[in-house]
Amino acid sequence: MPPDEGDGKLTISGLQEGRKFWGGGDMIEAKGLTKKFADFTAVNQLDLLVAEGEVLAILGPNGAGKTTTVRMLGSILKPTAGYAKVAGFDTVREAAEVRRIIGLLTEFPGLYTRMQGMEYLDFFGELQGLPKTIRLERIEKLLKQFQLWEVREKRLGEYSKGMKQKLTLTRAMLHDPQVLFLDEPTSTMDPQSAKLVRDAILELRHEKRTIIICTHNLAEAELLADRIAIIRQGEIIAEGTPAALKQQLLGDAVMELRLARPLNGELHNIVDLVEVIEYGETWLRYRTPQPDVVNPTLLQLLAEQKLPVITLSEVTRSLEDVYLKIIAHGRPENGGLL
Repeated sequence: MPPDEGDGKLTISGLQEGRKFWGGGDMIEAKGLTKKFADFTAVNQLDLLVAEGEVLAILGPNGAGKTTTVRMLGSILKPTAGYAKVAGFDTVREAAEVRRIIGLLTEFPGLYTRMQGMEYLDFFGELQGLPKTIRLERIEKLLKQFQLWEVREKRLGEYSKGMKQKLTLTRAMLHDPQVLFLDEPTSTMDPQSAKLVRDAILELRHEKRTIIICTHNLAEAELLADRIAIIRQGEIIAEGTPAALKQQLLGDAVMELRLARPLNGELHNIVDLVEVIEYGETWLRYRTPQPDVVNPTLLQLLAEQKLPVITLSEVTRSLEDVYLKIIAHGRPENGGLL
């Protein structure tokens, strides 16, 4: 079936009744996914579900199996065992359909360096089956979005590393895919370019696209992802929302209270209410599993004792703290599936 020129959406042929595609449910499914290279197991019995519209960040050290996993999900590599499906299509038996509905950004993309930027994107848009008027409109929109419009007639060999990375992201997004696999999308970019890419991913997230991001940038993962999966030695050793992983690995929330005058004899009243973990002359920190319940009660107590409060806020705990603890100590006791 040819693309529909009326709404600019790429129509995929061969969709079977009952398949989960643009209609809710799990967009990506992997079961027992395994990849061996000779005697080396890169990915080992990996199970994964990613819902439609969800952004999943896959974290892990170099050699953990992140890129191999994405390449199997994107129908580039065949698994040694297990299976994966994208939008209901099997990544081995229906590889052509999978490749048609995904956008893929690899960490080290190959580029035709003698081609111009505009020429390169037009070539790939034609390969994707986009009508010329639609692909030219999309190319212009994306090149302007990523600030590459002014260099569209330059040869790719003249592009900087960051410009090349933005161009390959443009290529991955050109056919308006519902599923995106992004391997280190901002690794070679300056801060301004990286922000452009993050903003584009956030925009896609609002449009309910399904996205898997492999990254070493933990702050970026926390900003962009609904859920985190941490891989070590080819296995998922922890999985959950950033908040759930912090709760499980770092414990209850820690609050910091700062006062306008020193604590005198009032500290013992506060200790009776919360678990104080450290304090100074005009401040203290305490741990609580229910800040929404405890904080108002504490503030009422302080008001009754006429202790003026400057601030009461949660102490920021980073995803980096969680990641380093998991990588150092391995799988959490309950399996880490949150």
